[in-house]
Amino acid sequence: MKNNTLIFFTLALSTVLISVSTKHLLNLDQLISNTLAEQLTHDQLERVLDIKNKMNWLGYFAIPLLLLLKISIISAIIDASCFFFDKEIEYKKIFNIVTKAEFIFLLAIIVKTIWFYIFQTDYTLEDIQNFYPLSALNITGYKNLSPWFIYPFQVINLFELAYFFILSYLLGKELKAPLDKSLNIIIGGYGTCLIIWVVCVMFFVLNLS
Repeated sequence: MKNNTLIFFTLALSTVLISVSTKHLLNLDQLISNTLAEQLTHDQLERVLDIKNKMNWLGYFAIPLLLLLKISIISAIIDASCFFFDKEIEYKKIFNIVTKAEFIFLLAIIVKTIWFYIFQTDYTLEDIQNFYPLSALNITGYKNLSPWFIYPFQVINLFELAYFFILSYLLGKELKAPLDKSLNIIIGGYGTCLIIWVVCVMFFVLNLS
């Protein structure tokens, strides 16, 4: 349990630090101000920015809670999938596996920051929001894509693929099972739920657009 706590704390702290660094390096506050200035009056902009500044730290405190929620849900899904495939493993071990695998998404944030800081230095807030490194969206672009297709094209990326294999490798190691067996468990559980989640997001965006 102590090992789980330490790994999760490292993940949460790393996520916060990288988020703060990205915000500073890409000057996100100024981008947000410029975007809102085109839509709001001066007084409205001042009020919104004042609220935003007060909420900044709350957002950083929310990161560990959101990570905990995400990891807990994915762990529960994999636990149920293991039961379906007649494999027994403790929930805390699955939680440990999912926490370790989550570090791959930190690399995605770092790559995204480097891309805009070094290569695409002329960017808008919309560019940053819709960019996901090594994803299908990088090939198609988002400007000529229907809004409800943007998220699924972001999800189809090499980091997500690596996440599947890391989960499968670590789970197979714990279960002492071959990679193809553990991969079936991950695809049957997490993969199925991911598809359902993407479809729900698409449906939600479609209804808003």
